[in-house]
Amino acid sequence: MPTRVLLIDDDTRMFELLAEYLGQNGIAVSHAPDGGRGLAALEANAFDAVLLDVMMPGMDGLEVCKRIRAKSRIPVLMLTAKGDETDRVVGLELGADDYLPKPFGPRELLARLRAVLRRAQPAAVADRIESSGVSIDVSGREVKVEGRSVELTGLEFDLLLALVRRAGRVIPRDALLGEAGRNDTVVSERTVDVHISHLRQKLGDVGTRLIKTVRGVGYVFAKEGT
Repeated sequence: MPTRVLLIDDDTRMFELLAEYLGQNGIAVSHAPDGGRGLAALEANAFDAVLLDVMMPGMDGLEVCKRIRAKSRIPVLMLTAKGDETDRVVGLELGADDYLPKPFGPRELLARLRAVLRRAQPAAVADRIESSGVSIDVSGREVKVEGRSVELTGLEFDLLLALVRRAGRVIPRDALLGEAGRNDTVVSERTVDVHISHLRQKLGDVGTRLIKTVRGVGYVFAKEGT
C-alpha cells in the first residue's frame, strides 16, 4: 500500500507540486486548505503522516498541531516561515515530530518525511510484530497471544495486523479494510463491527482490553501502558 500523507496548507500550488513529486516516490498526498478541514479529514480517513503549515487563515498550524496531539500520535512535519524560530520551538513543544523552513526543496521534504515515518513505525516492515502480548508472524500468518496460538480467518488476521501496525492510532471503520489490504472486499460497516467482535473473542481478555472502539469513528489497538 502507498504511504498516505495529508497536507494542511492554503497554498494550492504547493499541493500540486508535492502531489506530483511525492507521488512519483510512492507517497499519495491529500490536501486540506485550512485547519478545520484538515482536522475533519484526519477524523474521516487514515493517514501515515501530516504536513502542516504554520501560517494559515483562521486556525493556525500551531493550534491544529495541538488538537491533533490531543487525539493522535500520527507523525507531524511542520512547515514554517524561513527564520521563524519561535514557531519551530513552539511546534516541537506541542508535539510536532520535525519542521522544515520555507522555501524548501522537495527532495529535502521527502528525506525528512521518510525519517519521521521510520521513527514512528519501526516495526512496520518487520517479519514478526509483537505488541502487548500479541505476537504476529507476518509471513507465516500466525498469531499467538501470551504464547497461545490463535486460529484466525484470513480477514481477521489482516484486520489485526492493520490495527497492531498502527497501534495507538484510530483507524476509521470505512478505512480499516483498506488498511488491511482488502480494498476489494465490499462489506458494510456493520460487517466490520462483527469481524472485530469475533477477533476480540478469539484473542480473549487481551482482545477485549486492547482493541478499543472509538465511538462514531472506528477502532484503535492500544499500546502497552496506555
